[in-house]
Amino acid sequence: MKINLILLPVLFITQLLRAEDWSSFRGPTGMGVTEQKIPTSWNADSILWKKSIPGEGQSSVVEAGNKIFITASENSGNKRSLLCFSKDKGKLIWQRTINYKGEESSHRMNGWCTPTPATEGNRVIAFLGPAGMHCFDTDGKKIWELQLGDFPGSWGAAASPIIINGIVYQNCDSMGPSRLIAVSLETGKIIWDTPRIEKPRGGWSTPIFISHNGLPQLILNGEYGVRGYAPSNGKEIWFCKGFNGRGSPVPFYGNGLLYVVNGKPGDLYAVDPSGQGDVTQSHLKWHARRNGGRDLPSPAMINSLVMVTSMSGVITCYDAKTGKTYWVDRLEGAFSGSPSVSSNYYYIQSESGTTYVIKPNKQRLEVISKNKLSNNLEEIFRATLSPIDGKIYTRSNNQLYCIVKR
Repeated sequence: MKINLILLPVLFITQLLRAEDWSSFRGPTGMGVTEQKIPTSWNADSILWKKSIPGEGQSSVVEAGNKIFITASENSGNKRSLLCFSKDKGKLIWQRTINYKGEESSHRMNGWCTPTPATEGNRVIAFLGPAGMHCFDTDGKKIWELQLGDFPGSWGAAASPIIINGIVYQNCDSMGPSRLIAVSLETGKIIWDTPRIEKPRGGWSTPIFISHNGLPQLILNGEYGVRGYAPSNGKEIWFCKGFNGRGSPVPFYGNGLLYVVNGKPGDLYAVDPSGQGDVTQSHLKWHARRNGGRDLPSPAMINSLVMVTSMSGVITCYDAKTGKTYWVDRLEGAFSGSPSVSSNYYYIQSESGTTYVIKPNKQRLEVISKNKLSNNLEEIFRATLSPIDGKIYTRSNNQLYCIVKR
């Protein structure tokens, strides 16, 4: 199957301009950006419904029509399920379970169902690491499955699939041979398979799709830095070296630049994605010191300001054009999930289920609201908020929530 390279920018723009469907990890852009009017404050009374999840996981909520989807695992990953709930009442409509007979180690902060499902039309894709990639229709009928290898190592799988115009793109990073693949949504056949030069460990990041100067690119962070790939054939276009390792956070694209953090402690940096080959010397526009240690949440840009929150809660505001640090402050709690951003606000949820809504400015940290969902210490929130139909959907390791404006 071939893709018309000339049409890709048009197709991509058309996809983003259609009604905003939260159909993959962090929405239509992959960067948590929403144009919806969503609540800026809530409490327990704002919970429209709350449902127990059969099993545990930390994938985020995605939608297709009047249904939403997440994944969860049981028995240390031997049972891995795609779960379909009704969007309005949270009723469990169907559950499709994959029985995995192998053994897979996973980090204590990860688990066996971290990748978020992806939807397009009446198809739902669930990537379950060594248990394979599985395609169902939205009524739960199995369409195809694809085995993608063992994913060796002690970390487990984490990268989510994305679907662009009938093509599923999947990062298959591991602590062994890593690769980026494109798969036909219709047939489950691999279209191209590109090795990733990320040994001895991958980055486990999810790719984003951008169009820069009319050229479509898949952008993917990694252990050694960030790379741009051609979506038509998987060939690497350019590479920019990072400042440390891991490369799990998803880059943010805005104002013609990519904003990237490493994962391990290291600088925030901005890359112009118009080069070819190793662009570390030619297209690295600036880099700025990070504070607070490890970074798992992704950066986000709002109104020419870049915000980054570390795992320890240290939040920093930078100038998007120059990298100048405007201020450094701290939020209470630990943070694993990435932010969501509206036209004026930055939303980030802590592992305890408290979401900070922040209005970015150059002077200081301005917290608009601090919103707590649960006092249950056994609940851990590592998913990203999903704005859908003006509501906010989120999940902890074992509970699913729908939040409305009160």
